[in-house]
Amino acid sequence: MKNNKTVNDTYTSRAIAESAMHQSQMKDVMITKTPGRYAVKAMMSGFLLAIVTDFMLAIKTQFAGTPVGLINILGAISFSLALVLIVLTNSELLTSNFMYVTVGYYYRAITMRKIMYIVFYCFLFNIVGGLILFGLMRFTHVMTPEMITALTKTVSTKTVESTWYAILVKGIFCNFFINIGIYVSMLFKDGLSKAFFIACGVVVFVFMGYEHVVFNAGLYAGMLFYNFDGANWLHVLKNIVFAFIGNYIGGGIFVGLVYAYVNGRRDAFEK
Repeated sequence: MKNNKTVNDTYTSRAIAESAMHQSQMKDVMITKTPGRYAVKAMMSGFLLAIVTDFMLAIKTQFAGTPVGLINILGAISFSLALVLIVLTNSELLTSNFMYVTVGYYYRAITMRKIMYIVFYCFLFNIVGGLILFGLMRFTHVMTPEMITALTKTVSTKTVESTWYAILVKGIFCNFFINIGIYVSMLFKDGLSKAFFIACGVVVFVFMGYEHVVFNAGLYAGMLFYNFDGANWLHVLKNIVFAFIGNYIGGGIFVGLVYAYVNGRRDAFEK
């Protein structure tokens, strides 16, 4: 039998790569033309992550005495709600943007200068969203003493008790799982299928205790309002820097660049 296949036939997920490239271009337009709207969408992501973090802390404290593994999987499943809501509402989250802008750069659809602007602008307003949530919550009784203790313990584990290398590697694993879930979800049109595959990646990273820089920043926002002296802020900075780098490698390189490369040359979409 004659083999009539061509190289183009091997680009099995080119449509997804092209969609990711178009996403990077839309982010470029939005942040250039309507930076205020972009800031609101980025704040919404930080707000959603922070409020679901609070929900996860409530689960962990109210189920105290339950086997640790069960508590962790319940917390992981509950936290997956945050990323599902962020993706389905088209909010702007730093860690998923790592994949989009890298694909866009590979296909020459966006410049490095604009990537840096998008990345740091998005991260800034992701943090602002978390600060708003915990600032509003500070004068309520939502955060119980047990939840504050759990928050402090989590922050200590991620900062003082973790080496830079551990943070870096766990940051890579974290955003690899998140973005591979998002990449696969782009195959589907219906919200339920998208939600399922997005949630799968999140459940893995939360259950395994990997490092997500925006989630971590939300934890530190909580510490600012509830237990400022309980955090070692130099170690907090260490965590943010190496989780940021690890998240870029995991989402931008291991997913974005890899799947852009296997789906065609850099000039594949140039006209």
